[in-house]
Amino acid sequence: MRRVIAAGVVLAGLALAGCGGADVRDGLVVKGTPPATPYTGPLHLPSEKKSGDGEPEPGEGSGAAGKALECDGAIFSGGGSDRWSKGDGGSTPEEGLNAYFDIYVPEEPDYGYRVERREGDRVLFSFDVKGRTKVAVVVAKDQPRRPGWGPETSASCDPSEWPASYARSKGYEIWVDRTGHRVPTTKVISSPGAEHCDWQSAHFLDLGSGPNSRMYVRDPEGLFDTELLNGTYDADARMPADARDTGYHYRDWTLWLAPDRSTAYIRTSDGVEAWPAAADRIGCR
Repeated sequence: MRRVIAAGVVLAGLALAGCGGADVRDGLVVKGTPPATPYTGPLHLPSEKKSGDGEPEPGEGSGAAGKALECDGAIFSGGGSDRWSKGDGGSTPEEGLNAYFDIYVPEEPDYGYRVERREGDRVLFSFDVKGRTKVAVVVAKDQPRRPGWGPETSASCDPSEWPASYARSKGYEIWVDRTGHRVPTTKVISSPGAEHCDWQSAHFLDLGSGPNSRMYVRDPEGLFDTELLNGTYDADARMPADARDTGYHYRDWTLWLAPDRSTAYIRTSDGVEAWPAAADRIGCR
């Protein structure tokens, strides 16, 4: 998924890529216990778009799907649907949910959804973790330029709130804090280099989100030119006296930072590694 580009690494997002109307995938919709606090608001809400230029906020325009979420933190992603052609939508609400995954190919779990609410020609499907809704999709029937049943709005909590095994299968390395709680990917996330870019030996660590975010790179084989990194990787580094433990850890890695944040120091069971910051964001396609 990676090659060198001057752009952010998008870990989640939607790409129009196919057509709906196919058989409902196995296990997509299940019967289950309703959540303790089911969503009771209207399923049709105006799109909440902000005026002005710039990138939309996560979850902006997600309507009732966003309202139905029960996230521990902020909404991670979501929005409204684009138009589609006749035959792309489904003939039932379940096929409409299936169309969401066929048309947009999102990274959210594609199993275990439950009907949480019905209202006229709209149905709310929810994916719950420990009785709390972490992904929500509202499907609607025969809306303008969206024939048949298909997605109207969708929204998701952070991948750190998805089932751990599923997040891991999508390449998310979820860190935990000193109390053992999983840390949102908007604060810290790491990922290995992609095979199709021959970056298997590299590793990437992202801290924060937005304009103040930083990417650090583990590059033991020198895959990246020096102008891409603000320093060099050191597999046997000395921990600076002013470095402090952030409390974040993943497996046997613990993250330490000095005040200038120019380098991420990863303490492992074998010693300390120094991961330099990237001069600009590095990505792969």
